Amino acid sequence: MSVRMPSQAVWGTRRNSSVMAPERTHMETIASKVRAGIALSRADGVYLYKEAPFHALGRLAHEVRTAKNGKKAYYVVKRYLNTTNVCYADCKFCSFAAYEKDPRAYRMPLEEILDKACAQPDDYDELHIVGGHDPKQTSLDFWIPAIAEMKRRIPHVQLALFTAAEIDYMCKRARCSYQDGLERLRDAGLTSLNGGGAEILVKRVRDLICPRKANVEEWLEVHRVAHRVGIKTNCTMLYGHVETIEERVQHLLLLRDLQANTGGFKCFVPLAFHPEGNALEECGWTGGIDDLRTIAVSRLMLDNIDHIKAYWISYGIKVAQLGLHFGADDIDGTVNNEQHIYRDAGSTTDQSTPIAELKRAISEAGFEPTRRNLLYRVLEPA
Repeated sequence: MSVRMPSQAVWGTRRNSSVMAPERTHMETIASKVRAGIALSRADGVYLYKEAPFHALGRLAHEVRTAKNGKKAYYVVKRYLNTTNVCYADCKFCSFAAYEKDPRAYRMPLEEILDKACAQPDDYDELHIVGGHDPKQTSLDFWIPAIAEMKRRIPHVQLALFTAAEIDYMCKRARCSYQDGLERLRDAGLTSLNGGGAEILVKRVRDLICPRKANVEEWLEVHRVAHRVGIKTNCTMLYGHVETIEERVQHLLLLRDLQANTGGFKCFVPLAFHPEGNALEECGWTGGIDDLRTIAVSRLMLDNIDHIKAYWISYGIKVAQLGLHFGADDIDGTVNNEQHIYRDAGSTTDQSTPIAELKRAISEAGFEPTRRNLLYRVLEPA
């Protein structure tokens, strides 16, 4: 990437040939490191979150996103299923989970899952499934034959199934290693793991919000093993609750370090916390500035992950459009009104938004709508 000195308008530094050049600001130093391909430090990340000029941060993130992906903005045509909300992880941020005898509890039987997953029209490219820590459904014995049947019925569809927390739960129940469980799932037809369950990868935070779920080391190890056996994955960060800025940066650094070792992360997805109906309601909603700053900081800190997603289900279409100017190159895609996790937490986003509307939103923001599959192969027609 060629190095171009920033203008006065961008960085706000006055240049006068008759006086000594001023010291470089921290933002200028960061920009030079980014353009030279030098990974940013923990202190850089904290500065970008707490002090960096908002528009300068966005411009630098956009520069990096453009260098990586040009004018492309990706979307995917997918089908989304939450097959059970029965869960005993008892995460404090979750509005989706229910205990077995809760009137809200549901568990799709296998035939219903297969009918919904494989229903016509089958012109979608990805099937995305996330559930809960359900002792009757979340098991290798349940899912391996189910995945094999999906691959028989819809062989053209790539399967993005389960989070690392669900894999940890299934393998512990089966008393098998992560490698054994993941290889069996892969051989049945699993394409990729979803990035959820990461929340904030800091022990203090997890002890407060999800103490009964896979810990920091276990979450990272599931992804490490998945990458080793040839399964690409996404990664996420749930922000805007009890974590500090320093803990957000620590989370990003752990993801970057794992990616440096394995190269298996396809995409990073910042997930804004939604507060309704859960034990962290007093934390409130994230603001648009925090959302955009988080996207931009993620793009700059995660220099070795190719794609950053402005997840429109979380942000809404309008903020997702702005996110494309703050470092994101992907807005996700269609979800067929079956995404219950954000809806149960108070999201009012219209999940029935059709492909044409997503493409229009991308074009209106000044980018090229680019249809992809789960592994980011560009598909035609867009």
